[in-house]
Amino acid sequence: MTLRRMAGLLLVAMAAVLSGCGVNAIPSYEEQAKAAWSHVQNQYQRRADLIPNLVETVKAAANFERSTLEAVINARAKATQPIPADILTNPEAMQNFQQNQGELTSALSRLMVVVEQYPDLKANQNYLTLQAQLEGTENRIAVARRDFIDAVRQYNTELKTIPGRWWAALLYPDAKEMAQFQVDEAATEVPKVDFGTSNQ
Repeated sequence: MTLRRMAGLLLVAMAAVLSGCGVNAIPSYEEQAKAAWSHVQNQYQRRADLIPNLVETVKAAANFERSTLEAVINARAKATQPIPADILTNPEAMQNFQQNQGELTSALSRLMVVVEQYPDLKANQNYLTLQAQLEGTENRIAVARRDFIDAVRQYNTELKTIPGRWWAALLYPDAKEMAQFQVDEAATEVPKVDFGTSNQ
């Protein structure tokens, strides 16, 4: 067996041993967390994209309370502000993002309550379609948040425990813990949609 061949086999053996020891866990978990974060952003964007049509439908169908619509519009504007590039490792930026999204959820919830006073609006097909899409999006947001929280937990745990701490110190010195995505229960409540069938 030639020296070159032995060196090649040794490298293959070392790569197999290292991969079995979790040397790739940190970048793998980091990519999973980033992918989960992208999914969270996509779902929030989907919700934000539904709101202008919802607002226009409500305005067209009823002499609606202006303050309620303005609250939704203003909350949407805050929730769609540019996101800092370091949000995943910046707890303050993550908290601000969460707060803005929570305010939009609250504004939408208040809108749903006020809509109950407008039977014509509740019977409007366009409104009903938008409401169904919004409800589905809120459910997808909840799932995306849960997946992101789990991915960040796994990544952060790897950075804090052995052998992940060793690999981070040796191979990934720039790896930082990610900010957890935690919102209080009131802010994560899915807006209640009552189509009024039981109130007739």
